[in-house]
Formats: sequence, C-alpha cells, structure tokens
Amino acid sequence: MTLLSTLASLVGDNDNCTCGLQVYCVGGAVRDALLGLPAGDRDWVVVGSTPEEMVSRGFTPVGGDFPVFLHPKTREEYALARTERKSGRGYQGFTFYTGVDVSLEEDLRRRDFTINAMAVDAQGRLHDPYKGLVDLQTRVFRHVSEAFIEDPVRILRLGRFLSRFTLFQVAEETLFLCCQMVSNHEVDALVPERVWKEISRALMCAKPSRFFKFLDSIGALDRVLPGVGEEVSDYLDNADVSTLDLSQRYALMAYASTGGDVDKIKTLSQHLHVSREQADYAYYLPVVVDMLPALNLPNKSSLPLSDSQAENIVVFIEKLDGIRKPGRLLALIKVAKLLLKIPDMAYMQCWHDRLDAINDISTGDIAKQYAPDTQAIKVAIHQARVDRLIRLVHD
Repeated sequence: MTLLSTLASLVGDNDNCTCGLQVYCVGGAVRDALLGLPAGDRDWVVVGSTPEEMVSRGFTPVGGDFPVFLHPKTREEYALARTERKSGRGYQGFTFYTGVDVSLEEDLRRRDFTINAMAVDAQGRLHDPYKGLVDLQTRVFRHVSEAFIEDPVRILRLGRFLSRFTLFQVAEETLFLCCQMVSNHEVDALVPERVWKEISRALMCAKPSRFFKFLDSIGALDRVLPGVGEEVSDYLDNADVSTLDLSQRYALMAYASTGGDVDKIKTLSQHLHVSREQADYAYYLPVVVDMLPALNLPNKSSLPLSDSQAENIVVFIEKLDGIRKPGRLLALIKVAKLLLKIPDMAYMQCWHDRLDAINDISTGDIAKQYAPDTQAIKVAIHQARVDRLIRLVHD
C-alpha cells in the first residue's frame, strides 16, 4: 500500500455532516497508520468553524475546557483548532483560544512530539509542518516547540511511548527539556491519579522497563514514585509478563519496588490511588510468594499428597480467600511462579485441579449436618477439603 492510499484509507469518505468544513485527522491515528499499525481511535480537528456551526450540523458538544464535539453518526471526537497559553503551574494551568483564525499549523504546534503533530486532510494529503515523518522514519521522539516544558504530563507520556515503541530514542534537546522540568519542580505538580494513569498504560506495553529507566535517567522517578527504584524494571520485561493482566503487573511492580514489604505496598497503593482489586493483588502477592515454597508440593496432579501437604494446601487457600475468589488466587500464583522461577508448565494446571476439587464439595450439606454449631461446621468443611485433596489422585 502506498503512502497516499494509506492516508486516504485513514480519512475515508466525506459525509454530509462535515461537507464544507476544513477537517483533519490528527495525532496518534496518523502516526500509527504511517508505522503500519492499526490506527485505533481517530481524532479530528476542525479549522475555521465555531461551536454554533458544529451544533447546527448535528454535532453534540462534550468538551469542558475547550470545544469538542461528537459526530452524530460515528460518535468520533471533533475538536475546534486551538492554541494554548500557560497560565499556572502543572498540567492544568492553561488557557485556550479557539477562534476561527486559528490555523492547522498553530493547532499542531501545541502538541507534544513531532510524530504526533501530523494531520491528514479529506483528500488524504499529509500535513507535516514540523517534520514528524522524518522523526518517525529515524525513530526519534522530538518535542514540537519550547512549550513542551510547560506540561509535566509529557514526561510521563514520553516514558509510556518509550515502553510501547521500543526502537525509538529521545532527541537530546528533548531530553534536556525533560531534565529542566524536574529541576524547576514542574514535575512536582503531577497528581497521583494522572501518574497512575500513565504507569498503568506503560505496564501494559511491550517493554515497561523503559518507562522506569527513563524517569530515573532524568531524576524524576523518586519525585513521581517515592520509594520506587529503577531496579523494578528488571522484573517487568520477562517474556512471561506478557501474559499477565494489569492487576498482576501492578502487583509485580509493587513487590519488586518494595521487596515484598506489605506496609510499603499499602503506602504505594494509597499514594497512586489504584483500584481496590489492584491494591488487593499487590497486598496478597507477598503472602503467596512466602507460603508457596514451604508447601513443597508435587508438580503433577497425578502424584499423591500426604495428609500434611493436603492440610497445608487448604490452609493456604483459605488464608488467601481462594474459595470465594479462586480466579484471584490463581492469578497471584502465576505471578509468584514467575518471581520464584518455577519452570514447570504443569504447575498452574495442578492448582486449577486442586481448586476445582475443593469447590466441588457441598458445604451446604455439611452445614446442615452440624448446625447450629458454627465452629463444628467450620472444622468439618475444612477437613472435607483436606480429604478431597487426598483423594484427588484416585479420581
């Protein structure tokens, strides 16, 4: 596919809602299309229009700080071209101007990197006033203008892009501006929620370690993530990590950055305002890592368990709330297996079999038999689980 046909397919056909407007597809969708990647969500900029005209064409206004509209059919976002001016500290201290005289080049100038400052018009022509295509071809992240230094979120975005685009490097002049944002304390204006938003995205990229190594290289890591060292990156690029979901990856990150210290993990989770599920995964992982080796279990479900082994497994499962939440326990065992370097591929299947066997027990029947003695019910259910594991090899 030629460059022209690639860009033409990105913008598609004009429609009645946008006919007559100066509409451009911009940003990440253009970048990814030029890299031969799926374009994903498309963002649009409209030059020379007004909020009133957009509404009259059926667009729905959804923007808060500046005019953004949803297309009446595709529901894609269309923003009026705008300029930005710094008016305070941090990434929220900006004022915007969206007059009809704002040009496409002015709108693209406010963007972070040259590779994100390209646009495609309705005819499929590339508009590249800041030579983003050259930087894309040479795999370089370069800031568009000196205004880059006004928004500390761009440091986090750059770290995330490094994690995603693993062959790209940072231009020296852009690296210098990042260091300036650290030295002038702009980076200290970042709020934990925004920090976690970018970390969570970086953790799901191809090489998460590049996020942490980059922040460390410019002196921002301890400012953004107090107590988290660059050594955390050693755990995150393991090939097995690619099969983990976000909660598992966060638990791995928290464990690696704290040495499994539960109090420090709780502090980190509170600082980043992670979800309850993510905090729970991180909290319980050290328990799993500590208890698993002591179980000293056979690595095949076909091998018998001793009475003490079965007892220890049930204690372990009950302690980790694995009866109510078997999925979480299996997910944590998978992360612990990685940390403990347990190589056997059958290991996880053993745990699936054990949990399935235990959950087959009819606890309701046992409860009826020993009611109303709640302690007797608890002991009987526990013993039934132990007995079920001992019999597992014979089933």
